[in-house]
Amino acid sequence: MTVSPLTRWLLRLAMAAGLAVIYVPLALVLVNSFNADRTFAWPPPRWTTGWWVRAWDSTGAREALWTSVKAGLGATAVALVLGTMVAFAVQRYRFFGREAVSLLVVLPIALPGIVTGIALDSAFRTVAEPLGVGKGLLSVVVGHATFCVVVVYNNVVARLRRLGGNLAEASADLGASPVQTFRYVTFPLLRSALFAGALLAFALSFDEVIVTTFTAGPGVRTLPLWIFENLFRPNQAPVINVVAAVLILASVIPIYLAQRVSAGSGGGRI
Repeated sequence: MTVSPLTRWLLRLAMAAGLAVIYVPLALVLVNSFNADRTFAWPPPRWTTGWWVRAWDSTGAREALWTSVKAGLGATAVALVLGTMVAFAVQRYRFFGREAVSLLVVLPIALPGIVTGIALDSAFRTVAEPLGVGKGLLSVVVGHATFCVVVVYNNVVARLRRLGGNLAEASADLGASPVQTFRYVTFPLLRSALFAGALLAFALSFDEVIVTTFTAGPGVRTLPLWIFENLFRPNQAPVINVVAAVLILASVIPIYLAQRVSAGSGGGRI
C-alpha cells in the first residue's frame, strides 16, 4: 500500500505520541530515583545515589524482592511443564474437545485479574484450607501459574506449528525411540521457544499485583505488594521510586531477552 508523505509523518507522530505516553512516566521514575530532593523538584537540583543505598538497606524491600524471585521461578517452572504438555497434546493429537482445551488454557490471561483473584481466593478457602493447605508462597505460585502457562503454551504451539511432524517422523523411520526423538530432534528446536516463554512468564509473575493480593497469605509480600503498601507512607516516596525502578528493569530485561531469542531463532510471535 502506497501512502503519501503527509500520511507517513502523521503516522510517525501518532506512534511517537503513543510511545511517549507509555515510556515518559517510566523514565521519570528512573530519573527521580536519583533526585536528591524529597519533593522531586524539577529539574532535579542535585543528584544522589543515597536513595538506592537506603532501599538496599531496607530489610522489607530485600525480603519482598526475594519473595518475588521465588514466586516467579516457581510459577515459571509450573508454566513450563504444563504449558509444554498441553501444547504437545493440542498440536500433535486430535481428540474430542481439543479446541475447548486450547480456549481454557488461553482464557486466564484474558480474564480481569480481579476475577481470577476472587476465584482463586474462593478455591483456597473452600478446598485447600479444609485440607490443611493455607495461603502462603505456594498459593501465590499457583495463582501466578494460571496466567503464566498461557505465554509458554503460545510459544510452544507456534513453534510446533512451524516445525510440523516431518522431522519427528524421519527420526522414527531411522530407528529412534520417542525419547531419543524428543531429546535429539524436538527439544533442540523448541529450546529457544521454551526459553522465551520462561522469560515472559517470569516477567509477568514478577510484577503481578491483583492476583497476588488475593492469594498471598499473612507475611507473604512480593515486591509490587510492598510498593503498594508503602506508597503513601511519609518519607518513603524516594525509596519507592528506587524499588519501582528496579521493578521496571527486572520486567524489561526478560522481555527484551525473550524478543531477541525469538527473533534470533527465526521469528514468530510470542
